[in-house]
Amino acid sequence: MAALKHRRTALERVEKFLSEIYFTDCNLRGRLFGDSCPPALLSCFQTPQRIQYDEAIRQEFQPAKVGDSFGPTWETCWFKVELSIPPAWAGREVHFVWESDGEGMVWRDSQPVQGLTKEGEKTSYILTSSLKKSEPHSLTLYVELACNGLFGAGKGSMIAPPDPDRRFTLSKAELVVFNRNVYELLVDLEILLDMAKLLGEEDQRSFQALYTANQMVNVCDVMDPSTFPAARDLAAAIFSQRNGESQHTIHAMGHCHIDSAWLWPYEETIRKCARSWVSVIRLMESNPELTFTCSQAQQFEWVRSWYPGLYAQIQRFVAKGQFIPVGGTWVEMDGNLPSGESMVRQFLQGQRFFQEQFGQMCSEFWLPDTFGYSAQLPQLMRGCGIRRFLTQKLSWNLVNTFPHHTFFWEGIDGSRVLTHFPPGDSYGMHGRVEEMLKTVKNNKDKGRVNNSAFLFGFGDGGGGPTQKMLDRMKRMSDTDGLPRVQISTPDRLFSVLEKESSQLCTWVGELFLELHNGTYTTQAQIKKENRECERILHDVEVLSTLAVARDSTFRYPASQLQRLWRLLLLNQFHDVLPGSCIQLVVADALQYYAEIRRAGAELQEEAVQSLCGDLLQPEAASTESTLVLNTLPWERTEVISRTEPARAKTLALVTVPSMGYAVVQEPLVPPQPVMVRKEEDGSVVMENGVIAVHLDVMGRLTSLRLVDSERKPVVTLLRPLEITLAGGLRGSVSFSLQVGASSTVTQEITLDASCPYLRFLTQVEWREAHKFLKVEFPVQVRSMNATYEIQFGHLQRPTHWNTSWDWARFEVWAHKWLDLSEHGFGVAVLNDCKYGASARGNVLSLSLLRAPKSPDATADIAHHRFTYAVMPHQGSFQDAGVIQHAYNLNFPLHVVPAGSAQCLAWSSFSVSSPAVVLEALKQAEDRADAVVARLYEAHGSTVVAWLQTSLPVKEAMLCDLLERPVARGCLPLELRGVRLSFTPFRLLSVLLVLGR
Repeated sequence: MAALKHRRTALERVEKFLSEIYFTDCNLRGRLFGDSCPPALLSCFQTPQRIQYDEAIRQEFQPAKVGDSFGPTWETCWFKVELSIPPAWAGREVHFVWESDGEGMVWRDSQPVQGLTKEGEKTSYILTSSLKKSEPHSLTLYVELACNGLFGAGKGSMIAPPDPDRRFTLSKAELVVFNRNVYELLVDLEILLDMAKLLGEEDQRSFQALYTANQMVNVCDVMDPSTFPAARDLAAAIFSQRNGESQHTIHAMGHCHIDSAWLWPYEETIRKCARSWVSVIRLMESNPELTFTCSQAQQFEWVRSWYPGLYAQIQRFVAKGQFIPVGGTWVEMDGNLPSGESMVRQFLQGQRFFQEQFGQMCSEFWLPDTFGYSAQLPQLMRGCGIRRFLTQKLSWNLVNTFPHHTFFWEGIDGSRVLTHFPPGDSYGMHGRVEEMLKTVKNNKDKGRVNNSAFLFGFGDGGGGPTQKMLDRMKRMSDTDGLPRVQISTPDRLFSVLEKESSQLCTWVGELFLELHNGTYTTQAQIKKENRECERILHDVEVLSTLAVARDSTFRYPASQLQRLWRLLLLNQFHDVLPGSCIQLVVADALQYYAEIRRAGAELQEEAVQSLCGDLLQPEAASTESTLVLNTLPWERTEVISRTEPARAKTLALVTVPSMGYAVVQEPLVPPQPVMVRKEEDGSVVMENGVIAVHLDVMGRLTSLRLVDSERKPVVTLLRPLEITLAGGLRGSVSFSLQVGASSTVTQEITLDASCPYLRFLTQVEWREAHKFLKVEFPVQVRSMNATYEIQFGHLQRPTHWNTSWDWARFEVWAHKWLDLSEHGFGVAVLNDCKYGASARGNVLSLSLLRAPKSPDATADIAHHRFTYAVMPHQGSFQDAGVIQHAYNLNFPLHVVPAGSAQCLAWSSFSVSSPAVVLEALKQAEDRADAVVARLYEAHGSTVVAWLQTSLPVKEAMLCDLLERPVARGCLPLELRGVRLSFTPFRLLSVLLVLGR
């Protein structure tokens, strides 16, 4: 006769039967492992270096034992483990169990075979599933132990700066008999228990699961394995009860997000990749249905270089369709701060790598963990053959819940991509019932789509999927009360979503993350170097391309440029460029930037020598004229500083044609010289015929106006000042002030002849903690929206806080400029290396420096140099040339001493419309006789533009961002050049084949 069951009592009974803490002497959990024995011999050696296996095994090993501690942080311990399996274990499943702090890798026969980490639930290496006489009973393993955890070594909390003195303890190293039948029964009961708890008392299925689990406890004698099959049959009866046809389908994919650097340095990431991926390979060998998605070409390249044996195994499983490269980019880059051209190169380098190594390109962009997503990304994806996008980071929003999980995302040019956020709001699921139910319940697009992604595996610091995760999901593949779960692929998921997409909504514009706004400003030196190195590589490519076209003996430095680009792209990883990394990573990044600057300067000098060699004067003492090169696609008239024969520095006003050069002997006379005048009250007035400036005795900029306008946008700055240049071609004043307890700011405010903006050359000695340095410009302009430059275009954001969506954007990101305009008048703020900005009401703000203390306690504590400028203008910012002037600020003219030879100015490229910017000029990847010119529409207009060139072009065609010619893309060569049609913010790449 059935007994009355009390729900809470039954739950408690099953919980204790599975507990890892209570009653393990008599419950099922306590029977998971059988006999055990220690290693025959255990020894180790320790090194501060991350060395290769072949070098490690030649070292002198010292005796070690369980309980020993090792360290400090970032050291590496290599253990030699000599094992002898007892013959009595014949027919049993035997594991080598290793439990320690830190992250381990098992090496066997010179190859990595298994990653080990307690945090990633990987503490054993399976030696055999059933010990046979023919198998070796004595063997030697090596364990490489990194003295850092899955999430680094934060002192006191995960994101605190690393504890340099942490010790890492070995707590277990032994051979054990693994009772597979106990394990399978445990997984059955865990799932039934979760169903009972999570489906709720109002659900019939909850009670069925609970009573089945209770009955399994009844029939199961933990001392008698012969009772286990009957218990398992009870579970199977529940799991085999099928769903209805309308049930939601979950597409489960193995995943292991590995930050290329974050709370650990780049070098440790290489080992994290190996530890994680070799574990995946072991799982695939025993689970042929497992699929694993893996992004970041850089990480594949690391493993290819450091672990060739493992890489060969990965290639085999890629060919089988189980190990799936995704994303198409070099790294999972920041989605806000890299320039448009840098983002193009992420895809160009990534997609070409995947094609070369695996014979396939990625069809989906994969960026689950970054701090926001530029509104130009849809166009960049489409230009690289990608129409699908997966992320989940917006689930972290601090204020507003994003309204969709599956939708079309439309960029500022109108390009659309099918976008999916896994509704479980995580890229590191564990295959639990709770996560499956959340995925269904949380889905914001019920009724529109009935399929969703489920990415399972430990992530961020690596780890990846485990066998238990797979075994849980096998039981939930089609079980009544739970969503269907199938091991799937990105292509299978997105193909189904495309079929269901007719009712999907569309989100237009940026995907703004309402969190981590400080990442637009932190680690200012990294951001400055990023902007500078983007400029260097741009200029080297332009000058090298022109040198190739004019000098048949010059060789385009393709391999050198690829190496430098890859260093820059690596540093654009979403925890490096945003500055959310530890100090060790900052040091690595700055070293890479220094290499880009060093090698870039050499390549630039070689290109200039080839391009202009007959104009250059090797004897500096006899210099009589100056060669000035312009790498931007418009004519520029600017004040330069040049060296006279007596080595004195002088100023000169010069005009240089677009993407070309001019030899300057007699400088231009400005239409109106700069006037600098000190008033009786000690204030200073500067004027150049374009703008007029008034600074009071304390250095406050009290008036900045257009000479032909009465408008007075007001800005505020402090400190006594003095005149440093009295006028003519340049006027300037300088001052210093103290900010905070121990920091100083020194500024030189400069006005050049004919220049429409006022520059602030700024030096800061920054010694603050938890402080934020901003500059604000209160201006006499009223507008509901301000405009901010983004990659290949701009967008508007509100200047008011009407809604929660508005005030959540209290701090936003921009690139080289932001502008506040009303009809007929506006003010722009330009910068050469800053990204954080805001506009509230009539106040334009630029974020200069921060002083956070985690995860880098020394962040930004340094000497800083940067420049920003303020530019009042009549008309729209487009008509006033704000875009071009921001480029000019960021791409200074190149000034080179030249001989006395007469030379006409030369221009290689120009564009007929100021709305169109020629952003990049480079040699084609696969054709040494072709050049790629990349242009974009910058005003937000529909326009026809002519690309004009003096190079010997014999053929022109449109190509995509991967430089593949597009269908019907041939362009006729006409007298005016190549005719190009643009819609707002459209990006075009033109392949120009050169004749000789």
